[in-house]
Formats: sequence, C-alpha cells, structure tokens
Amino acid sequence: QVQLVESGGGLVQAGGSLRLSCAASGGTISRYAMAWFRQAPGSERELVAAITWTGGPTYYADSVKGRFTISREIAESTMYLQMNSLNSEDTAVYYCAVHSQYDQFRRNLANFWGQGTQVTVSS
Repeated sequence: QVQLVESGGGLVQAGGSLRLSCAASGGTISRYAMAWFRQAPGSERELVAAITWTGGPTYYADSVKGRFTISREIAESTMYLQMNSLNSEDTAVYYCAVHSQYDQFRRNLANFWGQGTQVTVSS
C-alpha cells in the first residue's frame, strides 16, 4: 500500500508562485509514474502534469504549459510541482497520484491518491 502526502498549498496572489510537494511511502515508489491532478469546485478532476518513473518524459496540460514544472527526487520518493504565474483558474484542490502505467493518467486513473492540498489564487 502506497501512501501519498501533499503539502505546499495555500493562498497566493495572482502572478505569484507556489511549490507543491508529494511525499510517497509504503511501496517501491521508484517503479511508479507520478502525476498531479486538480479539481476545482463544480468541475471534473483533470490531469495537470505527469512524469515517468525514470524522471522523464513529462506531460503538461495545455493550460499550465510554460508555467508549471513537474519533477521528482527518486531517492527521496518525493515529487514536486513548481507553479509560476498563477491565476484564478488555477484555484483547485491538487492531488498527487501514482500509477504503474504512465499512460493511464490520461484516463484519469491512478493506483493510489493523496488527500489533496488546496491552492487558492486571489485576483
């Protein structure tokens, strides 16, 4: 059983930055692809960014390309999401997820999910 714990969310002004972290434990994390999803009120959960178990290649939703950067430290079983130039449309609960098959994230599937961390961008 893999446990995922997100941190780093909070309230930020538009144009600001946040760095989310996801600490993983309880399994062979290095063999899982990892991803960030988000869900805004009244909206479906969407894939934001994903990274393979080797640390690349990566995927980004069109809405965050050029602003967000996903990375992982395999030795520390930790994944990050650096978010720059935030705007109000980025307001959502952000979830960390892992899957043994990288391509399954595109179907909004994951083997394990974190509890989520709230990101609120004020305009």
